[in-house]
Amino acid sequence: MILEPLGSVVLGLALAWAALRALPARLPSRRTVLTTGALGALFGVFLMHSVLGPGHVVAALVGSALIGTVTLSLLVRPRSHRGLSRSAAA
Repeated sequence: MILEPLGSVVLGLALAWAALRALPARLPSRRTVLTTGALGALFGVFLMHSVLGPGHVVAALVGSALIGTVTLSLLVRPRSHRGLSRSAAA
């Protein structure tokens, strides 16, 4: 029972770390990304456990990873267009 939440938090932290390595300039602070990854994955495992019921540990962790990834993707900022001036962008 404790392995699902613990595994999902570890999985969420790993996803957040990978996102920080891949997109360091397009994400907010490190603390925000790591917290969002862990909490998103924890919410994901809770949701998947509620939907699937007990006994589906692997499926719950896969769903946790998917929901954690979606949550982390909400933090990504758009690329800045440094070549455009303010008047040209409007």
